[in-house]
Amino acid sequence: MFDWWFRIRFWKRVLLGFVLGALAGLAFGPNAEKWFGPIGDLYVTLIEMIAVPLVLFAVINAVSSLSGQKSIMALAGRTFAWFAATAVLAVGVGLLFGWLLQPGTGVGVLQVASDYKPKNVPSVLDMLLNLVPSNPFQAMAGADSQVAADGSKVLVPRSGTVLQVIFFAGLVGFAMVKLGDKVAGLRKLAGEASEVMIQVTRYVLEFTPFGTFGLIAALVGGYGFEQLRPLLNFVVALYLACAFHILIVYPVLLLAHGLNPVKFLRGALPGMQVGFVASSSFAALPVSLRCATHNLGVDKDYAAFAVPLGATIKMDGCGAIYPALAAVFIAQYANIDLSLSQYLTIAIASVLGSFGTAGIPGTAVIMATVVLSAAGLPLEVIGYLYAIDRVLDMMRTMTNVTGQMLVPVLVARESDILDRDIYEAASTNVGLEKGGLA
Repeated sequence: MFDWWFRIRFWKRVLLGFVLGALAGLAFGPNAEKWFGPIGDLYVTLIEMIAVPLVLFAVINAVSSLSGQKSIMALAGRTFAWFAATAVLAVGVGLLFGWLLQPGTGVGVLQVASDYKPKNVPSVLDMLLNLVPSNPFQAMAGADSQVAADGSKVLVPRSGTVLQVIFFAGLVGFAMVKLGDKVAGLRKLAGEASEVMIQVTRYVLEFTPFGTFGLIAALVGGYGFEQLRPLLNFVVALYLACAFHILIVYPVLLLAHGLNPVKFLRGALPGMQVGFVASSSFAALPVSLRCATHNLGVDKDYAAFAVPLGATIKMDGCGAIYPALAAVFIAQYANIDLSLSQYLTIAIASVLGSFGTAGIPGTAVIMATVVLSAAGLPLEVIGYLYAIDRVLDMMRTMTNVTGQMLVPVLVARESDILDRDIYEAASTNVGLEKGGLA
């Protein structure tokens, strides 16, 4: 039985879970959220369980190993440059589809979602200070120390600590480089710990089809078509814009680097699937990292640095396409003619804001708030769109995750650290190999 299951390609198993989940959601309606939702919640928890230790040991091992092969600064510079370049292209796509499809024209009166709460945009200084963890162990636990009403300190769980973990792990890696042979045993231990976490990741990934079933069943059962109907034009516009970015813009960049786009999409597919169903770049991180190395041939040490970094600041869907499209939508809805300066403001705010809001929960809502404020547009649109945010977030996140795998491939190709044999083979099976748990 296990042999039969593992003979099915990973992406096909995930697709099967998606289809069965959608059917279960339609069949059981609202009850599907209660009955099958916990399966999806368990899957997301498992992914979050392995993500931080995977990043910690991978980055420590990567920094200590990369220093002797390639200039870390040169690789980091190329990575950030491509992050910015693809973000600019994504903003252009969002504006283009907003102008072509006119999603805000002819929409009736919209109501602000009942559970919407306005987001406070943190200052630039707060965001910079947040990069450094006051306690690295709290950062790894995903919690902050806050003062309770009685004056005692309590740990408050939160997301967005991946950058803090990367920062701390990078310092440890640089310290190992400086100490050289004095810590040879510790460097070896970090490498072995990284390999252990990769193996644990393989085990957890085998639960992906079942987690997909639970997440999609809960989503389809809990969402009614009536919620989508008033904003269906916006949903279609966003999905088409993201699809264009993934299927046209990214392939053009790959072709310019002499790489077959079909191979990339084939190898990146498992990460894209998990990003879509889980709606979280952080949840998709272990799969994305596995795809980049196992399927696409990116150097393991470089991927361990670039992919986690991309999962926190590389947001083509949430930070570029969505806020640009939302800005055009609200302008059309409110009968506001955008000037050239407003278009430029939207573009600049989207690109810079996507880096500035790294690690902040609710990135898409924060980004849209930043962009609308910069362009002088009414902020109520976020409340309108919040009611369908889960449906929007699926496609936004898949776009994010695809870009987070694309940039390391491009940089690895430019830096001659891409294994072309692995890339051309383009496996789609990021889970266990045939034979199961043995």
